[in-house]
Amino acid sequence: MYNPPLESLKQGSWVKLICGASYQHLPFIRSLALIYTLAGVDCIDVAADKAVILAALEGVEAALNLQPSPRPLLMVSINDGEDPHFRKAYFDFNLCPPNCHRPCEIICPAGAINFLKYDGIHKELCYGCGRCLPVCPIGIIYTESQIVSTAVVLEWLDQLPIDAIEIHTQQGHWDKFTSLWQTLKPHLAKLKLIAISCPYANDVVAYLQQINQHIQPLTIPLIWQTDGRPMSGDIGEGTTYLTIKYAQQVKQSNLKGFIQLAGGTNEHTITKLKSLNLIPAIAGIAYGSKARKLVYPILQKLEETTTDNKLEKHPDLLWEAVRIARQLVSPLKQIVQQRK
Repeated sequence: MYNPPLESLKQGSWVKLICGASYQHLPFIRSLALIYTLAGVDCIDVAADKAVILAALEGVEAALNLQPSPRPLLMVSINDGEDPHFRKAYFDFNLCPPNCHRPCEIICPAGAINFLKYDGIHKELCYGCGRCLPVCPIGIIYTESQIVSTAVVLEWLDQLPIDAIEIHTQQGHWDKFTSLWQTLKPHLAKLKLIAISCPYANDVVAYLQQINQHIQPLTIPLIWQTDGRPMSGDIGEGTTYLTIKYAQQVKQSNLKGFIQLAGGTNEHTITKLKSLNLIPAIAGIAYGSKARKLVYPILQKLEETTTDNKLEKHPDLLWEAVRIARQLVSPLKQIVQQRK
């Protein structure tokens, strides 16, 4: 059995599942929470959507009923302005030429674009990666932002067992960030953890230092999420390099808090960290696109072969998914345990 989440964070064995800040397919979210709780994640990060939060909580409860273990923290992502994590693709499929070879359908990593099943795009499955936009031959795919009021999310803290909030920000958002922080600050005592996620840019560390000075002192743990190449971990080995470079820069800056990798993370991340002797420098890793892609075939099979979408009622599918998920979750935890 692994450590409780905050202990994992302190020991450097923290692993987070990113369901997606705009991912809203409730049956899949429930199953993802179930699978990755059983696989041993410390945190599950979900969209700021009440139905999504409840679906994730239901998956966690189902997992704990099957296998008692430390409960993963539930994190909700919010943003201080326009952000690719909080968007959906959309298009009018009636405008598609009959002879189009539909590269959007081929490239979509979430299976959200399917002309036979959905007459185009299934918005709840889309998580905003944007890969479909440049490949459309006639340029009819667009995106729309999904913004939930921070005040609404803060109201949920008294209604739902939300343990942590992650703020997505970026350079150029200083005024928006400080405004959001002013709204959030009185509610920090209700949280166990706060995280700040910012995409990589050439001068990003200076922006993070500015944030750090503004938000200190804190009485709860703080995670800096080094979002190297957002929503790309399922593409291949090279996507992990930027988040590691980013983490190195944050480490050298001596910011207060824990460093957690994200954005392009996959099974190659651990290998690269080991080769650079960087595992002691980080507190953990978050997996999003790759984590979802690994178990997607099983979730799809469940959806296509049964009307009962509760994965725990199909043990063969469930434990095969957990076995696959553990291949992503376990390596960091095992390395840290061996280091003790």
